[in-house]
Amino acid sequence: MTGREIPIDTRPLFRPLHVKLMHLLKSLRVEDWSVPTVAKKWCVKDVASHMLDTKLRVLSIQRDGYFGEVPAEMHKSDDLIDWINKLNADWVQATRRLSPGILMSLLDPLGKKVADYYSGLDPWEESIFPVAWAGQTRSYNWMHVAREYTEYWHHQQQIRDAVNKQGIMTREFFFPVMDTFFQALPHTFRNVEAQEGLIVKVTITSDLGGHWFIERTDSQWKLVNEPSASPSVIVTIPYELSWQLFSKSLRPEDVQNEVRIVGNQRVGKKVLEMVSVMA
Repeated sequence: MTGREIPIDTRPLFRPLHVKLMHLLKSLRVEDWSVPTVAKKWCVKDVASHMLDTKLRVLSIQRDGYFGEVPAEMHKSDDLIDWINKLNADWVQATRRLSPGILMSLLDPLGKKVADYYSGLDPWEESIFPVAWAGQTRSYNWMHVAREYTEYWHHQQQIRDAVNKQGIMTREFFFPVMDTFFQALPHTFRNVEAQEGLIVKVTITSDLGGHWFIERTDSQWKLVNEPSASPSVIVTIPYELSWQLFSKSLRPEDVQNEVRIVGNQRVGKKVLEMVSVMA
């Protein structure tokens, strides 16, 4: 393991986030488990079941190297997403026969095992899977683990929103989600033509969020911490909408009246198309 600074280190957050999840689930009333969520066709119990599935897959595939189900030959880019969506739907459908109590009894120990597994990874080793939504064909573990953290966070937040119980919309838990999501911004802008030196600033409101900059340099878009000049385009997105937008629960047309764009509207609206989830 090197002494290099880790751009986004989410490893210490998995265990406290899991503790928050278990406290949340144990506080739910019987009727809360069937409340619809922003995850389209999934209710609270379905989202919790999906979270169990992802933890089982992490330990089976990533930790143990066991690939029990391999996709058929992929012919186009959407084939993998379709296959993942089918896996997710099959699992949720099958586990609808499980009680909330059974789900919680399985989730609790598995969440701790996943936290231990991610804590032990070398952040600078190549990850088992690249982060495709960021345009990467090879990724380091720090980025892969950060991607996994955003999955656990946004699914828990889907449940919290559905039952009106907040608890993880804090700077500690929320900012790393946004910081990871914005790693997808250069890939989102890859086909956007603009003059050299154009800078776009994106602000997620409140003290939970922050500012991210993308700059057109050498005919490419690059995410930069310190822009070389003042931004020409400024996009401001309410924090409470941002996570839903970038995880596909909301789409650009759903938030256009809530988002403020100063400068080139065509360029600014491209930010709203950023998707930082796989499926």
